[in-house]
Amino acid sequence: MISYEKAFEIIMNSAFTLGKESVELAHCLNRVLAQDIKSDIDMPPFNKSAMDGYACRREDFHESLTVIETIPAGYRPQKTVQKNECSKIMTGAIVPQGADFVANVENTSTTPDNKIRITDNNIPANICYQGEDIKRGEFVLNNGTLILPQHIAVLANAGRSVVPVYKKPRISIITTGSELREPGATLTDGCIRNSNSYQLIGQVQRMFIEPDYLGIADDTENSLNLLIQKALSGSDVVLLSGGVSMGDYDLVPAVLTANHVNILFNMVAMQPGKPLTFGTRDKTTIFAFPGNPVSTFFPFEIMAKPFIYKLMGHDYKTKTFPLITGVDFQRKRGERKTFIPVKIENGKVFPIEFHGSAHINSLCFAEGIISFPLGILEIKKGETVQVISL
Repeated sequence: MISYEKAFEIIMNSAFTLGKESVELAHCLNRVLAQDIKSDIDMPPFNKSAMDGYACRREDFHESLTVIETIPAGYRPQKTVQKNECSKIMTGAIVPQGADFVANVENTSTTPDNKIRITDNNIPANICYQGEDIKRGEFVLNNGTLILPQHIAVLANAGRSVVPVYKKPRISIITTGSELREPGATLTDGCIRNSNSYQLIGQVQRMFIEPDYLGIADDTENSLNLLIQKALSGSDVVLLSGGVSMGDYDLVPAVLTANHVNILFNMVAMQPGKPLTFGTRDKTTIFAFPGNPVSTFFPFEIMAKPFIYKLMGHDYKTKTFPLITGVDFQRKRGERKTFIPVKIENGKVFPIEFHGSAHINSLCFAEGIISFPLGILEIKKGETVQVISL
């Protein structure tokens, strides 16, 4: 049995970056950028008005101003603002030559002879200056960025209609267990519904990847062998659930080995998830999770997800935030790193009812996870803990 930290190190050191491809800007959400991006223009590309109002000269504050033209967005001014003149201007429009501030409409009034007077002497410039956000040639996004909606806007501003990204991994999912039945099937004695496959499908889909679900393998070498061979032949990552513990029918490690998978570890000092098995064959990586649903959910989130993102060129960090505990947390044994689902009330962390690694319903009410480090039996009320966000 190896430590959680050592297992994580082995997993991440086994990752490599997949190839690159190009996608249309409208389809790059949650892809990983495969190139540093520079801006091809200044941003803003010209001095633009931040307000609807009047472009004026500050030295003419106390004068009545003649409106010489109206400047909508997308229009190039035709006239230069001279002494005691102004141009009516819309938000986003080019500030005309001669003007050094924009008086917003609310701080102006119209005289009987249709001239403009400024009613507030403390008006800011209300101008977004050319290049104040980004200058032409500056880097705006880095290689390895996980593209979110705000990044898409930056890419659009940088003139990128096609975006270089890393390829998504091909992921296959297999669940093992002769007792498993698909959700729509009638249960007979001793059978349970297959929830792990669909949980894993959802976890992978949340990464904007569509996995290939290969079905349920019975607890026989032949059934396992058929599905594992199929997965290994067409996948970058294989996710298995069940069949990795110490029972007579836990055949997954042996079948993986028979298929020339190099098992790098098969037991981790973590709870839940102790029998986690990890291996590689050529450029295919295999995660074999324990059969209980929480023992599948937790290791995927904290170990498999960072690995999959690394395949796509992104350095994913599990999102954590510090909070104080609202009660004492205790456990009886400390030889494994233990993860506990928690809820958050008034900025403090409290345990939720949790019966163990089969109690998947508990996660429906969990807002995060905390961990007991190795050897620690108690976390006192009021201590600060790192909460892993769900």
